[in-house]
Amino acid sequence: MLTKRIIPCLDVKAGRVVKGVKFLDHRDAGDPVEMANRYNTSGADELVFYDITASVEGRGIMQDVVSRVADQIFIPLTVGGGLRTIEDMKQMLESGADKVSVNTAAVENPHLISESADRFGSQCIVLGLDAIRISEDSNRWEVKVKTGRDGGNRTGLDAVEWAIKAAELGAGEVVVNSIDRDGTRGGYDIDLLKQISESVKIPVVASGGAGHPKHMLSAITEGKADAVLAASIFHYSAHSISGTKSFLNDKGVAVRPLIDL
Repeated sequence: MLTKRIIPCLDVKAGRVVKGVKFLDHRDAGDPVEMANRYNTSGADELVFYDITASVEGRGIMQDVVSRVADQIFIPLTVGGGLRTIEDMKQMLESGADKVSVNTAAVENPHLISESADRFGSQCIVLGLDAIRISEDSNRWEVKVKTGRDGGNRTGLDAVEWAIKAAELGAGEVVVNSIDRDGTRGGYDIDLLKQISESVKIPVVASGGAGHPKHMLSAITEGKADAVLAASIFHYSAHSISGTKSFLNDKGVAVRPLIDL
């Protein structure tokens, strides 16, 4: 049985880890290098690093910070934010990233997914998908981009259809982030997760809304996610990686054991 992955996420702005609610009102959470080291030793299965204002500011990712984070960890590292070209991705992989995440640039140029998958392999290419429910009574979601600015720009793209297309183009994984749930700690958008999980054959990572390990359980069992990503509940020590894994294990979810268990 494949184990489910627990993935802390470092949203980095101006060289510091921050966390907001629905992509707004960010507050400081700490130094990315120190936090990466802590997660590496506390049992995280992977780590995600997002430079959340790179696309909005039209600049490249903070390569020096990525390199210092990569030097601290021995778990897979996914890096995203401001990656627009094959060369951008190559630099991140050479800086220590195991996977690269594309979001805004992939919407603007979908062939970037196929080109990068051909160059580096699908296993290296992650689609970052930020979605917002079209209306309260709708079961459809729209993709948004440049999410570092006022909650992002609408695209008119259906989130499920975009995930399907990205998988067909060669993306090896999709991180499904609900803007409606981001930072609320009220739980993931299970309907969104389930629709995408049932529509693609690549791993789906749940993101946006985790407030308790029970939300991760729902994302896995009901939303059919292959992994769960969280930020604030780990950053501010509301829950630990070890405690989360113990909870999921007790509920019958296969997780990777901690070294010191």
